[in-house]
Amino acid sequence: MTCQNRWSDAEAQAAIKSYAAQDVSEDLALRTYTARLLGSDPQLVLHGGGNTSVKTSCIGLFGDHIPVLCVKGSGWDLSTIEPAGHPAVRLENLQALRDLSALSDEDMVAAQRSNLIDPSSPNPSVEALLHAFLPSKFVDHTHAVAVLALADQPDAQQICRELYGRRVAIVPYVMPGFQLALAAIKAYEQAEVEAAQAGVELEGMVLLKHGLFSFGPTAQQSYERMINLVRKAEERLGETPTLCLPPPTNPAPKKNIAAILLPLLRGALAQSAAVHNAPQRWLMELRSTPLALQLVNDIHLQDWSRRGVATPDHVIRTKPWPLILKKPPQLQGDEAIESCHVLEEWLHSAKLALEKYINSYQDYFERQNARVGSHKQHLDPLPRLIAIPELGLVGLGRSTAEANVTADIGEAWAATLMAAESVGRFQPVNEADTFEMEYWSLEQAKLGKGKEAPLARHVVLVTGGGGGIGAAIALAFAKQGAQVVVLDKNGEAATTTAKECGSSALGLKCDLTNASEVHDAFTTIAACFGGLDIVVSNAGAAWSGDIATLPESKLRASFELNLFAHQHVAQAAVRLFRAQGNRTTETSKSLGGQLLFNVSKQALNPGPGFGAYGIAKAALLALMKQYALEEGPSSIRCNAINADRIRSGLLDQAMIRERAEARGISEANYMGGNLLGAEVRASDVANAFVALALMPRTTGALLTVDGGNVAAMVR
Repeated sequence: MTCQNRWSDAEAQAAIKSYAAQDVSEDLALRTYTARLLGSDPQLVLHGGGNTSVKTSCIGLFGDHIPVLCVKGSGWDLSTIEPAGHPAVRLENLQALRDLSALSDEDMVAAQRSNLIDPSSPNPSVEALLHAFLPSKFVDHTHAVAVLALADQPDAQQICRELYGRRVAIVPYVMPGFQLALAAIKAYEQAEVEAAQAGVELEGMVLLKHGLFSFGPTAQQSYERMINLVRKAEERLGETPTLCLPPPTNPAPKKNIAAILLPLLRGALAQSAAVHNAPQRWLMELRSTPLALQLVNDIHLQDWSRRGVATPDHVIRTKPWPLILKKPPQLQGDEAIESCHVLEEWLHSAKLALEKYINSYQDYFERQNARVGSHKQHLDPLPRLIAIPELGLVGLGRSTAEANVTADIGEAWAATLMAAESVGRFQPVNEADTFEMEYWSLEQAKLGKGKEAPLARHVVLVTGGGGGIGAAIALAFAKQGAQVVVLDKNGEAATTTAKECGSSALGLKCDLTNASEVHDAFTTIAACFGGLDIVVSNAGAAWSGDIATLPESKLRASFELNLFAHQHVAQAAVRLFRAQGNRTTETSKSLGGQLLFNVSKQALNPGPGFGAYGIAKAALLALMKQYALEEGPSSIRCNAINADRIRSGLLDQAMIRERAEARGISEANYMGGNLLGAEVRASDVANAFVALALMPRTTGALLTVDGGNVAAMVR
């Protein structure tokens, strides 16, 4: 653990200058600057955790100066926060709430919202009142790993007092909200007197089993006090595992075994989810870092796993405890479940462990819900964090980003736990307090329970994604919430398209005519995301020439790309789909999968000089039908798009000009030469693929997207 002071006078002045151009005050500019410093260090806070504030003033409607608290708003992450992420709330009205002895959560939220200067601002932090009650101008709050390792000890109060002396106030655990704000200010005022008597200055406040506050008259002092207090805790701990998070979507070092196990696990989760009325599809993020492996390989893992979360705020991301599985079997090569007895045994044990986890979670809910009056609504019982010896920690999420958050918090839990065990015993909040936080409506609101996009939770692979049509397809699926993977022979083009599809999209270089490269690509996909849901097999190219005189090499080249490459992809996809199906006989419990092929008008209405292309595409259409016929019982749907005259690498400007001149018509008339008289765009093809993907009862279908071509009509 090495928490660094990254304050820079030059950067601070640059922030003041930059934000001044946006009419942001110096106070708020510096608040934003140091909040980002805190948020960018995973040793301090992770993914929306922690909060910061500054007491300042703003100009009212009548030109008066209004004292305000600019405090972190809900939905903002400290690592990327902007001034708008610290909404201004009338300070004096918040401070007046201290005179109350009780305040419901609903009334607290209403009071905070009613005092927002800008009514459209996000809800202030649930700890806004704590910030308001503290007298210091700048206040910082983190969940520093090193501090939690000490604050989660049975004798945490004594440890923290010996470590910090009278420099900090110490607050016993109280659930966040109004009561914590009252407890904190009471502890602060008592500690301030004791600090003065000891001849020291009060610099911070340890919330036992929760986190650390620092404060001061300036942004720099409050920030540096935070760093110094954390460093002090690090010194007390000595050499312990360091939390160093990898970038998301990096293939795990153990990707070959991960590519086999994660799809099996994804399928097992889907089957259990179907029984318990929970979402079936989950994306995965595997961490095989030294820290994760140290945890999952420890003989104390089972005991540690039931101790609880490092800080209560994490429970909404990871559930109260992780699922523990057996270590992976020793495999030879790429053994599939159908031919590997030890792999099937591992899967069986994983399903039993999952069912035991679910039963344990339901018992936990019933026990705690009865304690609070049986008015809570049961959340889904599926785990969010999975520990697999010799493989690592697996985070689950509705998206890749969310799975990455879960994995990050899982590693922070591991770092806190092992650091705590190195100096004593890890003993975080108890079950009752954990339940209170997990089922607190103000915490659950952080997860955003709005309606999910139609293809959220789906991993979608687009081949030939570096070209015009492929890029449009990839973008269309990304807009529907899918996690997109782009394959293209041009790796740079694949990466470019992936970047357009979002930060979590993955671009891979792959020659689809090479079965080995296709296999490697699917291994990477399975290891990165846990599985696959939809394949858009789009890659293709045209070879021209009269069939009677066409060199055999051209015909074979066309078949290699326009047929066999699709077969390579389809075979690899079906193997992955079947792994996710876990050989279940109940299709409602299977994730299934989709194979979507980009065929062509040439498959039905061949043109002169394009035999090499048209014949291969006709074979591709037959391939789609064969897969639909054979894989329907496995809930694998197979459909195709029949498009014509789309601007792309196949039909470039030079070819359009040549075709139009040969027919004696304008380029516009050539491109709109259909019943609708309208040019068909790449986006039209892309939207058609999305539409097919959203047709759950359609398979073996050919959807025409050509503006109307009688000769190419299916019926």
